[in-house]
Amino acid sequence: MCGFVGFFGGASLNGHLDNQAMLKRMADTIANRGPDDAGYWSDVNHRIGLGHRRLSIVDLSSAGHQPMLSASGRYVIVFNGEIYNHLLLRVALEDVGQAPTWRGYSDTETLLAGFDAWGIQHTVERAVGMFAFAVWDRHTHRLTLARDRIGEKPLYYGWQGQGNDAVFLFGSELKALRAHPAFENKINRGALCLQLRHNYIPAPYSIYEGIAKLSPGNLLSVSMQQREPLLRTYWSGVQAIKSGVANPFVGSASQAVDELELLLKDAVRQQMMADVPLGAFLSGGVDSSTVVALMQAQSSRPIKTFTIGFHEEGFNEAKHAKLVAKHLGTDHTELYVTPKQAMEVIPRLPTLYDEPFSDSSQIPTFLVSQLARQHVTVSLSGDAGDELFCGYNRYQLTAKLWRKFSVVPLPLRKLVAQGLASVASHAWSEIAGALGDKLHKGAGVLASHSIDDLYLGLVSHWCDPAVVVIDGFEPSTLLTGNAPNLSSLDEVQRMMALDMLTYLPDDILTKVDRAGMGVSLETRVPFLDHRVVEFAWRLPQSMKLRDGQTKWALRQVLYRHVPKKLIERPKMGFGVPIGDWLRGPLRDWAESLLGEARLQREGYFHSVLIRKKWIEHLSGQRNWAYHLWDILMFQMWLENIERAK
Repeated sequence: MCGFVGFFGGASLNGHLDNQAMLKRMADTIANRGPDDAGYWSDVNHRIGLGHRRLSIVDLSSAGHQPMLSASGRYVIVFNGEIYNHLLLRVALEDVGQAPTWRGYSDTETLLAGFDAWGIQHTVERAVGMFAFAVWDRHTHRLTLARDRIGEKPLYYGWQGQGNDAVFLFGSELKALRAHPAFENKINRGALCLQLRHNYIPAPYSIYEGIAKLSPGNLLSVSMQQREPLLRTYWSGVQAIKSGVANPFVGSASQAVDELELLLKDAVRQQMMADVPLGAFLSGGVDSSTVVALMQAQSSRPIKTFTIGFHEEGFNEAKHAKLVAKHLGTDHTELYVTPKQAMEVIPRLPTLYDEPFSDSSQIPTFLVSQLARQHVTVSLSGDAGDELFCGYNRYQLTAKLWRKFSVVPLPLRKLVAQGLASVASHAWSEIAGALGDKLHKGAGVLASHSIDDLYLGLVSHWCDPAVVVIDGFEPSTLLTGNAPNLSSLDEVQRMMALDMLTYLPDDILTKVDRAGMGVSLETRVPFLDHRVVEFAWRLPQSMKLRDGQTKWALRQVLYRHVPKKLIERPKMGFGVPIGDWLRGPLRDWAESLLGEARLQREGYFHSVLIRKKWIEHLSGQRNWAYHLWDILMFQMWLENIERAK
């Protein structure tokens, strides 16, 4: 696992040494992604520079040093990630006599050999893994960027500057791009609106104007002759979903479970490839327990597993994880975290996440990564099980709500919604207790035009963020004006599909990548082997959701290794009590960031709307924890970059 940076074009620097100094300056900002080694390569004549920071995982020798040139000398690459089937790719190259004399056994060298033999796109299509890379073709003088199929590894890019002096910047994190003097530092208010809605900024947008995220499953190429980036899709999540639903698995339920277990075992086996200590996160839930069970089944030694616990009962899964670990015989480590320890992470969040990001489970995710890094360099996780196997309760809840409400004519529903909304939330609370806040929120549910509209409302924080942001506007996303055609899917499948395409890469995988790399820990997600993803979409919905039970087929795999009684319990989120903290120990900190004079001076938010929610939250009239955390994370991020200037 690594990080990389680069620039292309722009005003010529004074020579090779200046290029090297610039690349080092950029790469040093992401040294946490690669503390073991650093390397730089540039071509002054073609104004291209590549920098790399290495976290050594496979082939720890100097043969894995990057930037790396292909055996032919045509390609030079900087690479972040792992190609899990790279040894099989080497065999394929050797079988047709196209393998070079191998210098080492790194997957980076395998990729370059594939480029020489098959070309970039065909090689990527053969690869199983998580990755982002930049490769310079020294024959065509063309730069190509690539990102893995689902979006485990990040990649930012964009032109900065004007005319012939414009420079194309790219890298694993925004802080690396900011280190280049051409970076313009203009905040994108549309992206800010998206962050308030989703608690993350979805691809292809970033918080900066002119800088984009490369979308999953895409290749991008650019040259001096073709300065507008050319995007090509080598794997489409939408097509994988539609193809799977159109060509369902036709065997029996037991055959489906057998096939799923074989695929998952192979994915886990490949992802256990490492020349450094390896372990896994274990929450004791279905997803992480399945990954750990399949790891332990294929290991001659106890797998190292890691859990953090909280003393607040509603947030603590550690006791369940401990029972699963004991049954499987893992080498288990747990750490009970106090609120003080958790809150001490907050000042680190702007640097860790590098652009505004406000999923509050970022805190425990960082803590469990920090715990694991004390013992291992690689940790597998159970992420993506919910999106692939219908695990979120909101799927069933939304479908049930829509079936009940859709039979009532929309004008009548809107009339009832207006009545609910017209009564102040605290008044409802006095009448209906804890139900009051839900009744007030239910007004928006009743007024939904479609199930997609209803779903967007339920997964949104600020439902009209453009009203909150000064000069705000909301760009189209896959959930709003740019939705893919998923008409062949049923209601629940559509929600799962949209989550896989948006929430999974832009929230879950972003959270895990930055938390892990913040402590130089490589994280791997076996459920995101694309063969598993494609098979999951072939499973009939009845094998995912059966008699009200979620993740049915996945549970059957797990029950072959772990007794059902250790797993069956209500689903628990991986979060922290942000709402209570904001009324208590975080109150002064939040007040300093939400002060009316400060908000007005900075000029990003309409202060009256923010202050109203803050006062209502402090009084207990409403729980605005998510909405306020969105604002607070932007405010912290803004303060951090202003301080760094």
